Amino acid sequence: MTVDTYLIKSVFKFKKTYQRYMETALKETEGKLVNLPDKKFDSAEFLKNLPHLPGVYRYFDKDGNLLYVGKARDLKRRVSSYFQKTLAPRTKLMVDQIASAQITVVNSEAEALILESNLIKTQDPRFNILFRDDKSYPYLKLSSGEYPRLSYYRGALDKRNSYFGPYPNANAAKDTMLLLQKVFQLRTCETSVFNNRSRPCLLYQIGRCSGGCCKKVSPEEYGKSVDLAKEFLRGDSQKVQEDLTRRMNEYSQKLDFERAAVMRDHLAAISNVIHQQSMEAAPDANADIIAAVAAQGEVCVNLAMVRGGRHLGDKASFPSLGRNAELPELEEVLEAFITHHYTQMDVPPVVIINLEERSPRIEELLNTIAGKKVSVIYRPQNIRRKWLELAVTNAKVSLGRKVAEEGSQKKRIGALVQELGLDIPESEYEDFRVECFDISHSSGEATQASCVVFAGNRMDSSQYRRFNIKDVTAGDDYAAMKQVLTRRYQRVANGEATLPNIVLVDGGRGQVKMACEVFDELGLDKNVIVGVAKGEGRKVGLEELVFPDPNKEPLKLGQESPALMLIAQIRDEAHRFAITGMRAKRAKARNYSRIEDLEGVGSKRRQKLLERFGSLKVLSNASVEDIASVDGISQTLARQIYAQLHGQIS
Repeated sequence: MTVDTYLIKSVFKFKKTYQRYMETALKETEGKLVNLPDKKFDSAEFLKNLPHLPGVYRYFDKDGNLLYVGKARDLKRRVSSYFQKTLAPRTKLMVDQIASAQITVVNSEAEALILESNLIKTQDPRFNILFRDDKSYPYLKLSSGEYPRLSYYRGALDKRNSYFGPYPNANAAKDTMLLLQKVFQLRTCETSVFNNRSRPCLLYQIGRCSGGCCKKVSPEEYGKSVDLAKEFLRGDSQKVQEDLTRRMNEYSQKLDFERAAVMRDHLAAISNVIHQQSMEAAPDANADIIAAVAAQGEVCVNLAMVRGGRHLGDKASFPSLGRNAELPELEEVLEAFITHHYTQMDVPPVVIINLEERSPRIEELLNTIAGKKVSVIYRPQNIRRKWLELAVTNAKVSLGRKVAEEGSQKKRIGALVQELGLDIPESEYEDFRVECFDISHSSGEATQASCVVFAGNRMDSSQYRRFNIKDVTAGDDYAAMKQVLTRRYQRVANGEATLPNIVLVDGGRGQVKMACEVFDELGLDKNVIVGVAKGEGRKVGLEELVFPDPNKEPLKLGQESPALMLIAQIRDEAHRFAITGMRAKRAKARNYSRIEDLEGVGSKRRQKLLERFGSLKVLSNASVEDIASVDGISQTLARQIYAQLHGQIS
């Protein structure tokens, strides 16, 4: 698996352009709105006032709810198309609900595209096809320095390091990283660990690292391996093979058979990867394959990435289609995906899509985003046909799995609704919402509360929240629960949010009683509160549900109950989320509190020490000379720090 880095250079420029466009367009929005009076929508009057300019249009219903956001090169021409006699059923359903409209005029179609994407993400219009933001795409990162580090990376890119990607999923990136370790023996350890080792680690022993931390390889030799790895990641495996063959022969001629054998093993590993890569094509092939399929009221868009002629894997996305009965056209789905995806990523020179007929709208959209001509292929041949067939197959498999999982989740929701006696029809299961709270600490230290959310038939991690608990007695879980519930549901009491169908608290009668006190103070319906008490012997499947009414017996659902499976899924996720947050907070508190106690070390020096050593433990094991090597710390101060550290831990 390899990846071309031609995307990286333009990412920096595009992000700056995106930010500039958004700031300009949003500042001008208020002064360029066309609002209709609060009466029956008069499309003729509205169209009469529209300019032949690029911009964004928005439709609202009679209650002021946003129905749809769209962009146009020519506002008058595009908006007029919604008020023709012949419309698709889904479009007609929307048009019949329009009560008012607004437009925002911008400077170019590119600005309109970016403004549209931002408004869709932030305002959640009902009739737009929404692709939820997920984690950013992963990259492989090679740091700068004498011995560059290879690492898996997500996040913003900077010019000081080299990035290779993006990869469609984490497994593709990590598989490539593992291969690079085997073949080129690049280090993957943190800099703080690398700088403080006295002997090579296990990865060196098993041939996965060249041991640069202990100078087992020279910077020059290591640099050659880094250069080869970069060539390999750019997709030029032929050049890498030629270079390895040349070096193997040179070592053989010098009778350095041990190094020659290493080069031979590297060649074998790369040849094996190339042989296994069944999707190989031209070395300069860089393309995205986008396949959309629809079935059983759901849509899946599968994105596959090919870089350097090699298939890197794929990623399935499932758009939210709102509550509309009609499925959208695949062209509309693809247009929505392209807008969402490529405002975050650069566009490759070739995009292959599974539409039977040519789509000028999609071609125009891709050209606008890319700022250049993009080759859009609809009926590919040869290897590209195999790429598209594979993408379509994977989309169908992913869609089938999602439909099956959602059916199972709906069955669990139905069972829980029935067990709790809730008056919720099956048609509203999509809006069924559960919020679950858990308290986590380590002997009273670093207390945190977690809130996880089950909504839309799934755990919605975008709505998870952590709460730092302050000013309560260490280990007082009841006080911690009271604080987090008060902070969470004060907004509901103020009318700024809605109450979920169920509020789960991890605990028995005591925690439920505390939750009831909070809800009584806030004036909220406490019947939504349900406690999850551990069963006899704390065995899984023996949990009991505890209710606000003290006269109501706890409910035992049984190990095979679908309702209990859903409760356990939500409760376990809350526990996991709380534990990970508490551990991170505790580690940070321990590292910083001890370093903050050092005399003569201010915030800047403290930051440099942490950047150099990474943690208090590594700093404590450092010598005076190591500490003095940090910029801004003299030999005298280094001795003081060393004495303080060893005085504290002695």
